Amino acid sequence: MPPRYYTVTWDQLHRDSKALAWRLSETAPAGGWLGIVAITRGGLIPAGIIARELDCRVVETVSVITYDEEKRGEPRIAKSPVAAGDGAGWLLLDDLVDTGTTARLVRGLLPHAHFATIYAKPAGRPVVDEFVTEVSQDTWILFPWDTEPQFIAPIARSAPVK
Repeated sequence: MPPRYYTVTWDQLHRDSKALAWRLSETAPAGGWLGIVAITRGGLIPAGIIARELDCRVVETVSVITYDEEKRGEPRIAKSPVAAGDGAGWLLLDDLVDTGTTARLVRGLLPHAHFATIYAKPAGRPVVDEFVTEVSQDTWILFPWDTEPQFIAPIARSAPVK
């Protein structure tokens, strides 16, 4: 079976990030979030949008490396957040939770953070507290920073003949 692709445009990413911000505004602790920790690199753009919507001025990053020269390796922390402590009162953001490998590693660093992603796959869903859109595990999400517009043949032309 050919892989499935779900293409996310800049407009859609903005709308989905804003939808997540609405939910997060309702679950924020009293006094608001202390800050946001974005998982780089995918979480940077959603974190910027959500930080604006929640009027959150403190944004930290955590960098996790899971790919080495296009092949999956053991995940490792390349940069830890400085000010987030154990994550209590902090919002942890990423674009996607896939298998949950990165999410579990970062959860170990910030066990008390509220973890939210824009998109979630079934294997990673249990690791996050909140997400906007679920896609199947076999779907490859094409984010706007990874793609360029081009012609794609209709599904009927690429479907196997029965």
